[in-house]
Amino acid sequence: MKIFTVGSKSFVTSFQLAGIPGIVSPTPQNALDEIKKLTEDSDVGLVLVSDDITESINDELTELRAEKSTLVFALPATGSKKTEVDYRVMLKKILGV
Repeated sequence: MKIFTVGSKSFVTSFQLAGIPGIVSPTPQNALDEIKKLTEDSDVGLVLVSDDITESINDELTELRAEKSTLVFALPATGSKKTEVDYRVMLKKILGV
């Protein structure tokens, strides 16, 4: 199973440092297009997306989640004021490690 990230440069870079590849998307529509491509790949099991991008495409992502077997999961964006996020801990919880 492959894992990918989609989001801002800082979000994607945070995961690349841990060995998880990603796609930098400047706009929500671009992110949606990239997520659709990733969910077409049967080797991709998890797509992590920064929540600042998902806000405006949430309805489309909900439809995509219903159609595809790939898990698309939104995480707080890097520097989010919502809370301090330890991405390694969160990723371990998602993967059940």
